[in-house]
Formats: sequence, structure tokens, C-alpha cells
Amino acid sequence: MTSSRKGAPVVAGLVTLGVLNQVRWAHRTRPEQLPEPPSGSTCVTASDGAVLHAEVGGQSDAATTVVFLHGFLARSSEFDMQWSDVSRRARTVRYDHRQHGRSARSGNAVEIERLAWDAADVIAQLVPEGDIVLVGHSMGGMTILALAERCPELFTSRVRGVALLATGAGHCIEGHPWENLFRRVSRRGLLAPGLLGLRLVAPALEQARPRRTHTMRWVTRKLLFGTADVDPAVLTMTQSLLEEPPLSTIASLQGSLLRHEAREGLAAIRHLPVQVVTGSADRLTRPEHSVAMASALGENAELVVLPGVGHVLNQTRPTEVSAALHRLLDRVELGA
Repeated sequence: MTSSRKGAPVVAGLVTLGVLNQVRWAHRTRPEQLPEPPSGSTCVTASDGAVLHAEVGGQSDAATTVVFLHGFLARSSEFDMQWSDVSRRARTVRYDHRQHGRSARSGNAVEIERLAWDAADVIAQLVPEGDIVLVGHSMGGMTILALAERCPELFTSRVRGVALLATGAGHCIEGHPWENLFRRVSRRGLLAPGLLGLRLVAPALEQARPRRTHTMRWVTRKLLFGTADVDPAVLTMTQSLLEEPPLSTIASLQGSLLRHEAREGLAAIRHLPVQVVTGSADRLTRPEHSVAMASALGENAELVVLPGVGHVLNQTRPTEVSAALHRLLDRVELGA
């Protein structure tokens, strides 16, 4: 047998491994298909025509409806555990923000103000009457505060309580050099060219974007989890959830999040019972933000700091978060 024939099996083996690796890599670039919409699913048409996916559940005859607003790059399923728990005593509504989950997507820039008007549309169409309690995680909390600034009458006539989970109010985010730098750059419009460029090339990049990589798993753990709440199953689930939206979602919203300010929004909810819940190891919206918000809200705010917990506290500490929501509902029912 000649040397070329002896080397043929080795070459064939290397080619086979290369093909298998490419197939594996191609699989990792494809987003997972969302499951079928659950029962109780419906649609809300926003004032600009965008269609938002929503769900209605819980006690249909309850006096209070709890509306859940999820965080950036997630979808309404991030509240699965709180949804199931709170639905035993209240009517419940949750929805996917535009650019997220099953809701409308586009490559255009989206401001927090637009998300606030979406929230107003959801309430108008799905909660036309009765008392309301709003629960927002991260970007969802920012949306609540933006809604309070733009529709203060809603917070005097129908909203009876608010829960702000691992979120910020803009002006409270000061002190950390990196955060200050990014916010100043965004406020001066210096991020706009880069974000516009990302929106334009996002469709092409999406075809080769790797998902479910070890690197992204490390980043997810580093940014979103604390020192006492890293469960491998929750970490995997969170990574998959955050990798669902296209790159255009990051480009369309990130600048708005950095420019977010909520002085007037905090003032508009100061008379209401408020639960402010944070993790002591949250690297995205540090606990100092929640402490400052609770202080600004005064005696009606209850501050809960979960030791060693990171940003996704509604998933890693569902029992504690649900307990805080039940205390809020108790206060609402007592009129406190």
C-alpha cells in the first residue's frame, strides 16, 4: 500500500470531524423555536399598530389585576413562578415587550417612552376596569416609572401598588465610573452611530451568530448571577432566554436604557405601597440603586435586599420574590 493510501483514512477522519463540527456550530447559531402560545394568550394592538403578545390568567372575578412587565432581552415567561403563585389570588396579565418574545419586531430604534405607551395600551385593552398592581423587573420597572411620568392620573385612579425588582431610576445610577461613562456617552448621542450600524448589519450577523457557547454562559453567570444563587439549570435557562431575541433588539433599545431618567416617575408613585426588591450581588442594577429609590419613595416603600443574589432574582429566588408580592397585595387589600 502506498503512503497516499495509508493517509487516506486519516484525511477522511479529519474531513468527517470538520463536517460534524460545522454542523454542530450551525446548530448553535440557530435560535430555538418558541413553544406554542399557552392558553389564555391574546393580542394587543399598540397605538402605532404594533401587535403585542399577551396572556390573561388567574382569578377572573378578582378585584385586583396584577400586570407583569419583563426585563431586557427576556420575555414574559421569566415570571413563570410568580405568575403561577399570584394567579391563585388575583387576576393576572403579562405580555412581551415589542422586539421581544412573540411580539412585533423591527430594526428601528425603540425608546423607553414607547414601551410606556405600550403598557398603557395593554392596560386599556386587557384591564379596562378594576384595581391594578404593576410588577416590573429591570427594564420592566423602568417602563413602569416612565408610564407613571406620562400617565400620572392612572396612578391616582387605578394603580394601587407597584413592585420594582432589580431595576433603576436613572438619576440614582451614579458613582460607578464605568456606568457614569456609558451613560454620559449615551446622553450625548455618541452611541447612536454604532447602534445604527449594528441595526443595519444585524440581519447578516444573525446568520453566523453563535449561541449556547461556553463564553456566553460565562458572561451570563458573571453579569446576571450573584455569589449564592447559581443553579446550573437556571443558568442554562437564562442563557437560552437571553439569546432568543435578534441582535437588532440590542441595538434598538440599549441606548434608551442608558438615557433613562425617572425623577418624575418616582414622584408619581410615592403615595402608593411599593416593594423594592434587589440582590446584594446585582452587577447590572446595583443594590445602591434600589436603596436610593426606596429612600426617595419614603415610608410607603418596603426595601428587600436578598443576600448574595444577582440580577435575575425572580428566577433564582422565586419564593422570596413571591413573598414580597404577597405582602404588597396584602397592603393593597388593606388600603395601606
